[in-house]
Amino acid sequence: MSEEKTNLSELPTTAIDSPTSQTLEYWFEYPVRVQPHHTDYLGVVWHGTYVAWMEEARVECLRSIGVEYADLVALGCDLPVVELSLRYHRSIQLGMVAVVKTRMTEVTSVRINWDYVIESPDRQQLYVTGKVTLVAVDRERGKVMRQLPENVQDMLAKISASLNK
Repeated sequence: MSEEKTNLSELPTTAIDSPTSQTLEYWFEYPVRVQPHHTDYLGVVWHGTYVAWMEEARVECLRSIGVEYADLVALGCDLPVVELSLRYHRSIQLGMVAVVKTRMTEVTSVRINWDYVIESPDRQQLYVTGKVTLVAVDRERGKVMRQLPENVQDMLAKISASLNK
């Protein structure tokens, strides 16, 4: 693969190249170090590990502004992943350090979109770009909601306001 430097305005993936007017400019950064259990037998990060890191970063991003994921669930709203798009640019090896960057890009009536960039700490190597879509599901009925509950909308408005500061 050719070496790619991270220039967020020119990411070579459709997962991040079309920000909406609601896209937040703030990127939450979550550092990771590749441990043996993250890799395959050749010491290369296994593809599923990137998905786990992305979820960890999303949960920690919420926690960083005072929103516990468990509190969202307690409001009666599960937020399962319904769409996942990843583009692998360069592999990461055992022992390396990377930064998982995430931001909430759009909130609609029942969907919440997040963007991701996984890169080297010096921003010189781009490893993975991705996008995740969550959808609101009523915990009691197990069905997709027509819109996010008002209390969840209020919480997400708080997130948006905090991240846009």
